[in-house]
Order: sequence, then structure tokens, then C-alpha cells
Amino acid sequence: MSAFDPFEDFGDTEEIAPRLGDADAAVRRLAVIDLAETASPEVLPHLLAAVSDGDASVRLQVAIVLADFDTVEAAAGLCTLVADADATVAQAAADSLAELKDAAAAAAILPLVAHDSAFVRAAGFRGLRALRAPVALGAALAAMRDENADVRAEALGVVAYLKLEETLPSLIAATRDAGAAVRAVAVNALSFTSQLAAASAVVAALQDASWQVRAAAAESLGRIGHVSAVDGLVAGLADDFWQVRQKCLNALGKLKAQPAARQIAALLASDMPSLRKEAAAALGEIADPATRDALMGHISDADPDVRKTVRWALTRIG
Repeated sequence: MSAFDPFEDFGDTEEIAPRLGDADAAVRRLAVIDLAETASPEVLPHLLAAVSDGDASVRLQVAIVLADFDTVEAAAGLCTLVADADATVAQAAADSLAELKDAAAAAAILPLVAHDSAFVRAAGFRGLRALRAPVALGAALAAMRDENADVRAEALGVVAYLKLEETLPSLIAATRDAGAAVRAVAVNALSFTSQLAAASAVVAALQDASWQVRAAAAESLGRIGHVSAVDGLVAGLADDFWQVRQKCLNALGKLKAQPAARQIAALLASDMPSLRKEAAAALGEIADPATRDALMGHISDADPDVRKTVRWALTRIG
């Protein structure tokens, strides 16, 4: 048996394409791989013909390789596969659909959002999100009332990527959605604006029942940069989940919230090195001379990353 040669010439399209008609599914699947390896646009019609192959392993391979062909035609093929009866094929097609960047593909994807299957509707919105296609806005806003939380979350992602001030009421309303995943997307989405109404909605999310939503809210507030968030973020330093406390520390540092310096310094005594490091970083951003002694107490911290951050913070204070 000869050794595998990664530079072996698998042939041109005319030589490979006939293998798609072979009786053996394994041969057909390898033909799909070989066609994709040519990276030639002329193989696309052959790959699209294989979308209807009778074997799921072949269709799965097609769903994977079509992500490399960022065209409207490839999007159409993936739209067929995302409704495949085989769940693995459908998931691969949904993942590939989300990789497309050609805005012209939006027209091919948009019909998916009206499909009977919640999975297909969600995949459609996920594919539309990165395209930032205004044509999808109406359908996305309507789908924020969908019965399925995954669909609502993906639709909200479409709205969020467009970053339109006119959608603020819908985004704010979504921070109160029944689904935690939807609420998390909503509070992240609101970070594109510094309007007080948006900041207030995200501050309120710091009290959410889900720690993931609280963490997302803290991170978003760091990007919004509104001083009205300081009190809520300080309260979040006592959250039961360290992930939330860490995000609150980071946000307070970005806000340079000097009134919170004492509460931040208290977390230098945390058992978790990651929290001590984040507290030191926040104090460095705030650069309040009153915290110098607290930082000096950790200049020989057991964790090297903490020591490094403490030294940086002290240079910021001067």
C-alpha cells in the first residue's frame, strides 16, 4: 500500500463528476470531497445535483463543502438541506448557511423563516444574521413573537446585527422574554446604543433569574458606558456566580467608576485568581490613589498573572 500523498492530483471536474453516479455511496461521498478540493466554481452545479443524493452521508458532505462556495446558488442548495429528514445533515447545512457572507443570498434564505419546522425557521434567521440584510427586518421583528424560543433568539440576532435605533422598543421588550437565551441576546444587542432607556433595561437585567443573563447584562453595560449602571454593577459584585462578578468588575473598570473603588478592592481578597486579576485591572483603569495600599498588599500574590496586573495598576496610579 502506497503512502498517502497530500499533493496527489485527484483529477479535474470531468474526471471526478461521473463518480457522483456510482452505485457505492462511499465513492460518491469521496467524489464530493474531491470536487470541493478543486476549489473551482465549475464544480458547483455537480455539488448542487448531489443535494438530492439518496444517501445521508453524501448529503452531509455536500452540506459541509457548500460553505466554501459563497454564492446565491450555494445558499439555495443549503436551504434545501437544512430541511433534510436526517438531523445531522440538517444541522451541518444550518452551520454552513451561517458561514455565508454574500448579502445577495438573503433572498434565497428568507423563505425559510416561514417554514413549519422551528429548527428550519431558526436556521434561516441564523443564516440571515451576518448578512445584515434590511429585507429581513420585518420578518425578524414578527418572529420575536414566535412560539419557539430558539426562533425568537435567532430572529433577535438579525435585529441586533442591523443596529437600528428604531428597533430599540422591540429589543428592550425582549429583555423581558420568557426565554433566558432570548433575554441574553437582547441585553447584548442593546450595547450598540447609549440611550438611557436601553441602559435602564440592561441594568434591570442584572437582577435576572438567570446568571447567564446577568453576566451578559454586565458585559453589555461595560460597552454602553452609561454612569447610571454603576450602582447595579456594584451590587453585582456580590452575585452568587463568579462569572457575573467578573463581568461586573470588567464593566466598572471600563466605566472608570471611582465611587466603586473600595468595593472593587475588596475582591482582591478573593480565593479565585481570575477575580483578583480582574479587580486589579479595574483598579488600574480607575487609577484612584486611595487604592494603592490595597494593591500593594498583592504585589507578591501567589498567582503570576495577578502580580503582573497589580504592578500595571500601580504604574497607572503613579
